[in-house]
Amino acid sequence: MTKTPAKVGVVMGSDSDWDKVCKTCETLAQFGVEYEVRVISAHRTPEAALEYSKSAEGRGLCAIIAAAGGAAHLAGILAAGSVLPVIGIPVAGGALDGLDALYATVQMPGGVPVAAVAVGGGGPVNAALLAVQIIAQADPGMREKYRAFKESLKEKVAKADAGIQEKVKSI
Repeated sequence: MTKTPAKVGVVMGSDSDWDKVCKTCETLAQFGVEYEVRVISAHRTPEAALEYSKSAEGRGLCAIIAAAGGAAHLAGILAAGSVLPVIGIPVAGGALDGLDALYATVQMPGGVPVAAVAVGGGGPVNAALLAVQIIAQADPGMREKYRAFKESLKEKVAKADAGIQEKVKSI
């Protein structure tokens, strides 16, 4: 049996980021999006980062997700070497608790765009959802899966509201 080629590259600067990045992979899997995962450091293996990004399109990727903390240059170096959309996850931690990673991710120079998602728990999931939205632009089936996901969010909120209304009545 042949494995379906990956559509999203998920790259982290350190294997210590896996506990956060695994949420990205779980979310992609929920949508049936094939992905590949790598540990590549912008600072310790910059040649590998550029090679990865330069070869991504030819391997069939549609987007790259880059998770990094600290100086967080990973998303930028991947964006510099590719025409694919790059989504940066600023990883919380270190002396500045992710603020440095956020600044590094959002302060890209003109001509080298990187989409940035939240620092913290929502970031890894939102990075996957943004990649799903990118893929859905050319895949009507994926668009319908995403539309159903959005509807499920509405249903969850309505259910939560109904539960709260019942609790308020009992006060």
